[in-house]
Amino acid sequence: MNAEYTRALARTGTRMPPILVHRRTMCVIDGVHRVRAAELSGREHVEAQFFDGDEDDAFVLAVEANTANGLPLSVADRKAAAERIIVTHPARSDRWIALVSGLSASTVGEIRKCSSVQGGQSNTRIGRDGRERPLDNSEGRRLAGELMRANPNRSLRDIARAAGIAPSTVLDVRNRISCGEDPVPARKDAAERQAGSAGPPRRQAAPRDELDPVAIMRTLCKDPSLRLSEVGRALLRWLDTHSVTDQAPPPVEEIPAHCAGPIAALARHNARFWTAYSDRISDQPRSDDHTAL
Repeated sequence: MNAEYTRALARTGTRMPPILVHRRTMCVIDGVHRVRAAELSGREHVEAQFFDGDEDDAFVLAVEANTANGLPLSVADRKAAAERIIVTHPARSDRWIALVSGLSASTVGEIRKCSSVQGGQSNTRIGRDGRERPLDNSEGRRLAGELMRANPNRSLRDIARAAGIAPSTVLDVRNRISCGEDPVPARKDAAERQAGSAGPPRRQAAPRDELDPVAIMRTLCKDPSLRLSEVGRALLRWLDTHSVTDQAPPPVEEIPAHCAGPIAALARHNARFWTAYSDRISDQPRSDDHTAL
């Protein structure tokens, strides 16, 4: 409990979001400070929503709810939460746990490597969309490439279903093939060669160039299907306002300590929004599914 934060809540007098309560144990999952603030204000009732899952799922919900309400958890707390979730939900993907805990997927991956839970070493993970996918999608990428070459007009969704990979992965395979690259990124091939061959690994291909957001926006603005429609122009204005360029952000060392938490939470929110928006675009059915930006 943070007494200063509780008193600040009590002084606001504004309506606060409902607290979240685990019905079986009647423990507050999210909103302990709001309950205490209501007590300090002399109120006898608070709005509440009940959760009927088990205690492990209640913990996940508590961590996830922290990104939207209340004081943000410290990095150490988030890492500890991710470590516990890896133990209780070993089949969940690093990205799913990262979304819940407010960490990066790479950080969750490092925590998983240090975990002793046996289930964490399974060959599949359940992603943010609830689908189960293999950890190594190299074979799926190769199969997608073969299906694509056999029928270039076959839709992304159809190839994704046949190859057992995500449509966004199929899109990446198609982009790599169009650039004359192998469907499987070099780092995946290198790892396979190291595990399955005693011979010296081949030299890895140079990494792909980073995207140039300015050049992409310039290309989109020239596209008649966007430039000559009201909806398209609105989309271009929105993208131009919200896109992040290569300009360096202000140094984090200059951020006041009391503002660091809210700013970090806002950055995580923006990252989750763009990830979800990207997934929605990739999953959108198209009649001309063989054409992509």
